[in-house]
Amino acid sequence: QVQLVESGGGLVQPGGSLRLSCVVSGSPWSIGNMAWYRQDPGKQRELVATITNGGTTNYGDSVKGRFTISRDKAKNTVYLQMNSLKTEDTAVYYCYTEIRTLYSGSYSAWGQGTQVTVSS
Repeated sequence: QVQLVESGGGLVQPGGSLRLSCVVSGSPWSIGNMAWYRQDPGKQRELVATITNGGTTNYGDSVKGRFTISRDKAKNTVYLQMNSLKTEDTAVYYCYTEIRTLYSGSYSAWGQGTQVTVSS
């Protein structure tokens, strides 16, 4: 059973920074693409950033230039460095990963979400 454990959320002032971490535990054969999503109550879930197994990154328009996604393959961990935070970044942030099996393809896994609140 693969599980995603997130950490790093909390309360921060506008202009501040937070670093989210997501550790993938269990026994995956390998981990493919990883991503961070976010969702505030009453809003649709938004793709924040993605990173491929090869390290290629993509970002949502609202976070480009401010957020950085990275991964540590040895630790099965993906990070989201969030700088210059705005009140509009307030949301529950979810970790996502593609789990590759040995013989039967891939499946997706999600973290439980961690709250990020940007407020004075």
